[in-house]
Amino acid sequence: MAYYRQLGVVPQQRHTLLRDEDGKVLYEELMGEEGFSLDSALLYHRHIPSALVGTGSWDVGDQTLVPNDPLLPRHLLLHDLFDQGGVSELDAVTGRRLLLGNGDVRIAYAHVGKTSPLYKNGIGDECVYVERGSALVETQFGPLEVAEGDYIVIPRATIHRWVLRDGEDARLYFIEANSHIAPPKRYLSRYGQLLEHAPYSERDLRGPSELLQREGGDVELYIKHRGRGTSGIQGTIHVLPHHPFDVVGWDGCLYPYVFNIRNYMPLTGKVHQPPPAHQVFEGHNFVICNFVPRKVDYHELAVPVPYYHSNVDSDEIMFYVDGDYEARKGSGIGKGSVSIHPGGHPHGPQPGAVEASLGAEYFDETAVMVDTFRPLDLGETALAVDDGVYASSWTGGRWLAEVRR
Repeated sequence: MAYYRQLGVVPQQRHTLLRDEDGKVLYEELMGEEGFSLDSALLYHRHIPSALVGTGSWDVGDQTLVPNDPLLPRHLLLHDLFDQGGVSELDAVTGRRLLLGNGDVRIAYAHVGKTSPLYKNGIGDECVYVERGSALVETQFGPLEVAEGDYIVIPRATIHRWVLRDGEDARLYFIEANSHIAPPKRYLSRYGQLLEHAPYSERDLRGPSELLQREGGDVELYIKHRGRGTSGIQGTIHVLPHHPFDVVGWDGCLYPYVFNIRNYMPLTGKVHQPPPAHQVFEGHNFVICNFVPRKVDYHELAVPVPYYHSNVDSDEIMFYVDGDYEARKGSGIGKGSVSIHPGGHPHGPQPGAVEASLGAEYFDETAVMVDTFRPLDLGETALAVDDGVYASSWTGGRWLAEVRR
């Protein structure tokens, strides 16, 4: 993250000896990005952090991706994915299912009711949006409470687990990068401070405020990492001789943090604002935007819903979370829907939405959008919950037979 934090005990100078209250040597770990030339944190452990006593395989689930062929806009019904009766047996690590992906980012979804195993993503950062419910995310940096409307950004290789309370469940939308996820560069000063024109500030970001101390031996850690096979993704289980939540202090600019979508200050204008006005985070070859309740355009001839647009460089993935999305009335879009609009294909309001929006002063809608600059392929989950009719929604359901050449 852009600014420095410190928790617990750290030595006055970096890379110098630190002992605990009993005089035992503590072990310093430098966790750094881009070959230690970008953000980093120094963590001080009671035990050697690289120690292993066993290993095993972890089946990360079906990571198969197939092209969006024939190329179509699509509508996915995420709430049809999970049987309510089976949610109590699913967790946020092993229970997530792949929706979409490419070489830069993967989008997954889960409805969970059980505490997850310890986990770290060795491929890239994760940004997880909490659609519904709440959880405690325990990390080696400390715990973070998350609830409905929260994004939690978890840096690559951060050991963590999702703790669900008895009888509670959560719906989670996962954006897994092959890179790092951060605020857009245009929101940041030369030295990393969020600028005045940014739609949020450091005051809105919640980092860990206390440390975790856990005891135990032969602890299993699930790791997602690059590997062989068609997906290039593999899972391994490491057995650790000591619990990894043994950090007595850390400092630096690299740590997990939480941002709630309700604290996003939407940028509005006299006429309809383009999608970059809604951006919240970015990764390599993709951006994350959010649409929140807001006053809409105030020109006397303004059309509040989006104009038809062809995003020639990227696929647009919209996850509809809450409210009444004006541009999609009549298309079956509702809470828990995901729309896929492929790059270069013009899309926009459903028939009648332009006329219905005239004179509107406020939109009550919440959505999370991911735009990717390489085409997204479909995971097994997308194929399972595609409604099969969304592409015809602009023509009142009229659809011709398949044409072959």
